[in-house]
Amino acid sequence: MGRLVEEICKQRNHTIAARIDPVGCEFKELTPEIAAMGDIAIEFSVPKSAVQNAELYGKLKLSAVVGTTGWYDSAETVKKCVLEAGTGYLYGSNFSIGAHIFFRIITRATELADPFPDYDILGYEIHHRRKKDSPSGTALSTAKAVLGNSTRKKSLVTEKLDRAIKPEELHFASVRGGEVPGIHTVLFDSLADTIEVKHTARNRGGFALGAVLAAEWLHGKKGFFTVDDFIKETLK
Repeated sequence: MGRLVEEICKQRNHTIAARIDPVGCEFKELTPEIAAMGDIAIEFSVPKSAVQNAELYGKLKLSAVVGTTGWYDSAETVKKCVLEAGTGYLYGSNFSIGAHIFFRIITRATELADPFPDYDILGYEIHHRRKKDSPSGTALSTAKAVLGNSTRKKSLVTEKLDRAIKPEELHFASVRGGEVPGIHTVLFDSLADTIEVKHTARNRGGFALGAVLAAEWLHGKKGFFTVDDFIKETLK
């Protein structure tokens, strides 16, 4: 993701102040000198680093766009840090414009199916073998779109089930393996037929482009934002 972000930044005439990674980059960590050279950090790291990185951004007065997932239970801590620093911080599970169109399609499909109890709803996602979190952040966002617009589905189940699923539960399963950039599928299933809505990422370029576009949107802003704040304006 870092290499793709760098490539797209150059295509859009941005300057890369520094590439930072403990392995394989010329800079191993963010320093005050590096922060002073840049406007916004674009981060794709690991969950255990996200909160620590956010605190460092605040200390160095550096805004950031963060595509790391798996840390959202600490969102209030990060928000407090950002607001105290007076910087900008934008995070999300998926920066793909296509994925956000998918979320809106799922929202509408759930609304349409809701009056018809014969249609049960379920979902699954597939990702490459190196992905560290499960379920994916995109899967959780997809499930949120269902739960927020269904009067029948009340709770999310992501673990393996050794029992019959309850009618009010939404099961969203995860599969890991191979080189799959990301496939998310929601099924509206009845005895008569199945309606399948799917988003398939062909590569990671869409995620990287979205992150750069989000950084352009964030530039000059202060506050704690989600990718939805950026997308709402973009999809207008």
